[in-house]
Amino acid sequence: MGGRGGDPQTGPLLEKLPESSCSSSEPEQHPVKRTGTVWTASAHIITAVVGSGVLSLAWSVAQLGWVGGPAAIVFFAGVTVVQSSLLAECYVSRGDPERGGLIRNKSYMNAVRFYLGEKRQMFSGFFLSISLFGSGVVYTLTTATSMSAIHEANRYGREGQGAPLSTAAAGGSDVYYMLLFGLAQAVLSQIPDFHNMAWLSVFAAVMSFFYSFVGFGLGAAKVIENGVIKGGIGGIPLVSPVQKVWRVAQSLGDIAFAYPYTLVLLEIEDTLRSPPAESKTMKKASRASIAVTTFFYLGCGCFGYAAFGDGTPGNLLTGFGEPYWLIDLANLCVVLHLLGGYQLYSQPAFAVVERRFGVEAWVVEVELPLLGWRRRVNVFRLCFRTAYVAAVTAVAVWYPYFNQVVGLIGAFTFWPLDIHFPVQMYLAQNKVAPWTTRWLAIQAFSATCLLVAAFASVGSAVGVFGPNRS
Repeated sequence: MGGRGGDPQTGPLLEKLPESSCSSSEPEQHPVKRTGTVWTASAHIITAVVGSGVLSLAWSVAQLGWVGGPAAIVFFAGVTVVQSSLLAECYVSRGDPERGGLIRNKSYMNAVRFYLGEKRQMFSGFFLSISLFGSGVVYTLTTATSMSAIHEANRYGREGQGAPLSTAAAGGSDVYYMLLFGLAQAVLSQIPDFHNMAWLSVFAAVMSFFYSFVGFGLGAAKVIENGVIKGGIGGIPLVSPVQKVWRVAQSLGDIAFAYPYTLVLLEIEDTLRSPPAESKTMKKASRASIAVTTFFYLGCGCFGYAAFGDGTPGNLLTGFGEPYWLIDLANLCVVLHLLGGYQLYSQPAFAVVERRFGVEAWVVEVELPLLGWRRRVNVFRLCFRTAYVAAVTAVAVWYPYFNQVVGLIGAFTFWPLDIHFPVQMYLAQNKVAPWTTRWLAIQAFSATCLLVAAFASVGSAVGVFGPNRS
């Protein structure tokens, strides 16, 4: 996500999030050598943030216009800097009277448990589960759109730009591609520890950077080719003012989905050497990486809107017609990226359920004498993971509204995961007294983000479930 902590290339970090054990919040018996620097932390953050969320930013800027669009991107960048600074302070806890020594909170969920207790950890786990499931839905929709775009680009290459649109491109359904992607994920989900393969993170990062740079470059090239900057101050005009309000809300949700990396921040911080203090290095890395990411997001969003104006597509890559080979390659990178990324977000959800139900008791011997094949098969794992992938695919098929779904997932989980829990942990860690100036400022920041998230959630929900879905 982006997300939600960004995108899937952070999977090995995400793998530890659902753990209910607080072992990662115990004093270290054998100190670990940490060698990370501000440069490595910045690289991890940029890799975590930049991903498929960038493809919807041009559409978001088109809804908000030339003033609101860039302002919204900068606003969420500022929010991300503030909340990441608050959370960075929660990595180390000193002088705990019960445990003694220096406590390192090495993951988000363990930090919530350590500072706020088990009940709050379960509550945060609920939103985390929604975020993981929702990311699977978003990835299914994104992949289907990219596969359809590859098909259309190849057709244009053969028949020319005047070729009529196919059913899917003319507004029909991408169900075929969603089902194909779901089938592939059902198979990949059965591979043990697929999300922990070291090469997968590197591969995902390369793919995401490639298609993001292609979108950035093609947008800039099209603006130069057009010789004019399209778009307006108020964004795309709509027939009804109410529809415009909901579109604005949806676009805010899309931007919220693209930015935060809360879920992996503490695990990145756990790689840093000290002195200087890990929190100081992490804050510096966060500011630098968010500045770079914001420049990149502004480029993709603004160049996309300037290139297409009121016709800005929901997925930036689908708006370009030529060069066919480059667009095909970029869309192929999206597909390959999300094939692995889907598993990086789904495997933690699998782990939670499978630990709870004790899957090892469900192992049976399966033998096919004619093929000379004999394997131990975990029936629960086979059935549950297949059912999970089928449920994600069914939701994507039922609600195939890319920007609205991205907005809904981003907005609904933004405040609790990225603002509320980090704020409450910071207040608990620093023992900030109620009604002091610092306490009021932090609570005002949280309340402002809650209002923005609520507005974006309602608008995105209307876009997904309302009568005027598009």
